[in-house]
Amino acid sequence: MSGKILIVDKVSTNRIVLRVKMLAAKYDVEAVATCAEAAARIATDLPDLILINLTDPSEDGHSFCRTLRSDPDTGHIAIISVGATNSTMSRFGALDAGADDVLPRPISDSLLLARVRSLMRRRNLSRELQMRDGTNRNFGLEETRAPRIAPAAITLLSDCPNAAAARTMQLQTGMNQRIRVSTSDCALIDDDRAGKTDLFIIDGSTAHLSAGQLFRLVADLRARESTRLSAQLILLPRQHTETAAMLLDLGADDLILGDVTPDELMLRVRSLLRHKFNQDRLRDTLRDGFHAAMTDPLTGLYNRRYAETHLRQIAEKAHASGCHYGLMMIDIDHFKRINDGFGHTAGDRVLCGLADRLLQNFRPEDLVARIGGEEFLIAMPRTTLEEVKAAAQRLRRLVNIRPFPIGDGNNDLHVTISVGVAVDSQKPDELTSLGDLFKRADAALYVAKANGRDAISVSQTAARHCREALALPLKRQNGAPLN
Repeated sequence: MSGKILIVDKVSTNRIVLRVKMLAAKYDVEAVATCAEAAARIATDLPDLILINLTDPSEDGHSFCRTLRSDPDTGHIAIISVGATNSTMSRFGALDAGADDVLPRPISDSLLLARVRSLMRRRNLSRELQMRDGTNRNFGLEETRAPRIAPAAITLLSDCPNAAAARTMQLQTGMNQRIRVSTSDCALIDDDRAGKTDLFIIDGSTAHLSAGQLFRLVADLRARESTRLSAQLILLPRQHTETAAMLLDLGADDLILGDVTPDELMLRVRSLLRHKFNQDRLRDTLRDGFHAAMTDPLTGLYNRRYAETHLRQIAEKAHASGCHYGLMMIDIDHFKRINDGFGHTAGDRVLCGLADRLLQNFRPEDLVARIGGEEFLIAMPRTTLEEVKAAAQRLRRLVNIRPFPIGDGNNDLHVTISVGVAVDSQKPDELTSLGDLFKRADAALYVAKANGRDAISVSQTAARHCREALALPLKRQNGAPLN
C-alpha cells in the first residue's frame, strides 16, 4: 500500500464513498464515525493522512485536530477537511484548527486525489528526513542548530501589475516584511535573489497566465537547482479544479481556489513556511552529520571511512579511462617524541599545521585524508609517476623549511616527514588493484623511514596481474608502529 488513510465522518454514506475512492487509488483505508473512535485507532496505528468531516455539530472536530497538532507523536499527520461549506469562515476555522487543506462539497475527485498525493509525498519526505535525523542522533550527532529567526524570503509572481500591487499590500500587512515581486518570465532566470526564495506565491487568478504557462512554471521551479526546495502556493479562480489537480501533481505545495481573505492567506503562508523551515533544518542536520561522519574532527580532513570509498572511485575511473593515478603515504617523523616532549596539545597543532599545508598545496580534485594518528594519505587522479614524485618532493621541502608553531611559549618546532609513493600500472597486460597499490605505497614509506626519515621512497615494482574487486586494507600488514 502507498499510505494509510483514516476517514472520520458520522454519515455512513460519506464514509463509504470516500473509502471506495481511496481503496481504488490503492491506499490502506480505515473509516470511523467519531473522533473518539479515531483517537483509539490512532493510538494503536498511526495513519499518514486523515480525511475528516468537521461540520458535525455533535463532534468537536476542531478540538480533535488541535490535539493531534499539539502532540509530537501525531503532529506530522496530514489532515484534509472534507464536507465543509464553501465559506471563508468554515475554511479559516478548519485551517486554524490544523487542517492542511479544506475541500468543500461537492468534492472534485481529481482534486481530492491530487491533494492526497501531494500531502503523501510531503509526509514521505518528512518521514525519511526524520528517520535519518534519528540515526544521526543514535550516533551521537545531536542537532545544535538554532531555530531560524531571519524573516522568510517571499516572492510573488504575477503578470498583472494591478493585481500584484493589491496582493503585495495584503501580504506585507500580514507578514510585516518586504515581499519581492516578479513576473513569471523573470522567475526562471537563475540569480541570487531567486535562489534565496523560501516561498513562491504564484498568482494565476487573473487571465494573464494560461493553464499551460502555469504548468511549465511550476514544473520549472521544481526542477531548477536554485528553486527546487522553495515552497509554492498557487492562487486560482474557483472553477479551475482540474488545473489545480494538475498543479499539485507537478509539485505545487498548496493552492487556493477563489477569493481568499487576508487571514486565510496568512494561515496558509505561515504553514508552508513552517514546514519548509523544518525540512531545511533536517537537511542541514543530515549534511552536518554526514560531514562529521566523513571527516577527521581534529584536522578537518577526510577520514579513513571516506578515503576507502573515494579511493575506489578514483581507481575505477582511472582503469576505465586509461589514466594513471598515484598515492602518497605520509608519516610525521618521530611524532611520539613531540607528544612526549611538548605535550599532546603541541602534537595536535603540528597535525593541524600539516593538514593546512596539504590542503594549500594540492589540487581540489586530489584526495587528502588523515588515516591514522600521524599518517596521511594523498591520492592524485590523472597523474604520472614523475608528477607524483615532484609533488612529494615539493611537500617534503615545504614541511622541512617552515617550522610549526606549537604555542605555550615554546619556539616553533622543526618537523620532517617521510613519504612513500606509488603509481598504478596501465600496461595492457597489467591491472593494478587498489589494494596492491596501497601496499606498494605503504612499503615505500617503510623504506623512507628505514633510510633515515625526511625522505621520499618510490615504489616502481610492476603490479601483479589482478582483476579482483577493489579492496582497501587501510592498516599495517604486521601492525608495527612507524616510529
